[in-house]
Amino acid sequence: MIRVLIADDQALIRVAFRMIVGAQPDMEVAGEAADGAAAVALTRRLRPNVVLMDVRMPELDGIEATRRIIDALPRTRVLAVSTFDLDEHVVAALRAGASGFLPLDVSPEELTEAIRIVHRGDAAVAPRLLTYLIGTFIRTARPRPAAVPPTLAGLSARELDILVLIARGSSNADIAGALSISESTVKNHVTSVFGKLRIRDRAQAVIAAYEAGLVTPGDGAKAAGGGRPPASSARPED
Repeated sequence: MIRVLIADDQALIRVAFRMIVGAQPDMEVAGEAADGAAAVALTRRLRPNVVLMDVRMPELDGIEATRRIIDALPRTRVLAVSTFDLDEHVVAALRAGASGFLPLDVSPEELTEAIRIVHRGDAAVAPRLLTYLIGTFIRTARPRPAAVPPTLAGLSARELDILVLIARGSSNADIAGALSISESTVKNHVTSVFGKLRIRDRAQAVIAAYEAGLVTPGDGAKAAGGGRPPASSARPED
């Protein structure tokens, strides 16, 4: 069973989420919180698998509550939800450690599937929000640095290739085809990249690549196999 904690300051939304989650054969509601501070305290006590976190709540906002939960319980997944979707909260929630971000108007089917996705360890971001996320960094992107930035210095040449392709939206299968390696090898490299950068999923990898200047606006529109190879592909693999 996927144990879900619901954190929202509006009682009607908590009731709606409780009904949706409770109707799933593989889920149960572990508890409810009406503010961020209570969400942190209940998560520490109840140890749910997934926290449905409203980003705007009294006492402690959902962003800071997410950060505290992830710091204390890194295995817990946070799925942020908000009516204020197309703003800075998308990036802030992902930076804080959330595994996904959904607008409040998603369907029950989309919500429960997102819970299952983040529980598996993957990222769940609504398509229109992912487009916004990429667009935000494209508008503010800096030129590609001549040297590998310090934040990425621990990555091998092959890992840099893979980070670039992840930031372009490539799947593991896409990456395997573009680099002529097996999917299992790609998975090992992806795990290594996430570990070295201390990130949890592809959404945070996109942020890391754009913030480091590794990917530029022109690169963001390309997919693996659909354009030129990654910038580091000419270097020997570590």
